[in-house]
Amino acid sequence: MEQLWLIIKYLFLGIFQGFTEPIPISSSGHLVIAQELLGVELEGLTFEVLVNFGSLVAVLIIYREDLLRLIQNGFGYLFNRSQRNHQQKDDFDFIIYLIIGTIPAGVLGVLLGDAIEVLSTVQTVGITLIITGIALWLIRNLRGRKGDGQLTWKDALIVGIGQAVALIPGISRSGATIVAAMFLGMKQETALRFSFLLFIPVSLGTMLLSIEDVIKHASDENAWFAYIMAFAGSVVASYFSLKWFMGIMARGNLKYFAFYCFIVGGLVVLFL
Repeated sequence: MEQLWLIIKYLFLGIFQGFTEPIPISSSGHLVIAQELLGVELEGLTFEVLVNFGSLVAVLIIYREDLLRLIQNGFGYLFNRSQRNHQQKDDFDFIIYLIIGTIPAGVLGVLLGDAIEVLSTVQTVGITLIITGIALWLIRNLRGRKGDGQLTWKDALIVGIGQAVALIPGISRSGATIVAAMFLGMKQETALRFSFLLFIPVSLGTMLLSIEDVIKHASDENAWFAYIMAFAGSVVASYFSLKWFMGIMARGNLKYFAFYCFIVGGLVVLFL
């Protein structure tokens, strides 16, 4: 019975994290809240790393055509100079900007990993959810004009800093990067694409650095099947959540996420 409860608990948390990862309400913050409400304590960040990797798989599936095009055109621009074209140049630059945008979160994640874990408290999450809501409210009506081919390294760096700020639990990663991108004048489609392609190297790097700890925790807890179920739940939930969020972005309805963050953040601050 105890093992069954462990599987159910991890599956629920995997689905919960997976659904909240793509949308701008902070999956890490909601994982902290869920643990508090369920009376569950997950030591360290290994579980969060695992389910975030599940979200990464969903992002790779949804953006597979964009990724394939970027890889093909990036290599074409580098190694086939005689047949370079404008699209190859734009895609090569886009790859460079993704690399630039990854640097802030990579550096801060390595330097401040322990400090970030200390901030994983319910009260911190309540406050930062309200901050996320304010940021979403400020950009709710913005309609940018910058497409993929009009980005600059400064745009990439600023969006990357937004992603680094989102290492704080309760600050949504997708929300912070999309807010930064929209303030910089990006089109909604470009902001969304850049945000989630920027998620790939950070999530992949985090998983590679933590894979030994993930394996150790799964073995120590005798919870391999529970971890696998959490991972699978995260993949499926992230896939459908991101598809849903893409439709919301197209309709410009970000204000509803701002309302949600205000309500949940306020309830957490007042009652948890």
